[in-house]
Amino acid sequence: MMETVLYTVPGMHCGHCEAAVKEEVSRLPGVESVVVDLDSQRVEVTGTALDDAAIRAAIEEAGYEAA
Repeated sequence: MMETVLYTVPGMHCGHCEAAVKEEVSRLPGVESVVVDLDSQRVEVTGTALDDAAIRAAIEEAGYEAA
């Protein structure tokens, strides 16, 4: 079943930030799409059987911390 989760990721402010987060999170199993909104500093992840800990770890791998 498809689900969507939202994360607040402070510190993202440019296209490089967006690309880094998208690249890391998109690699995870079950992830169908990753939408980054720099204005609100939010990341929306949609997919099946999403693993919250893995998503948070991927965001950290990109250099940011999910709140």
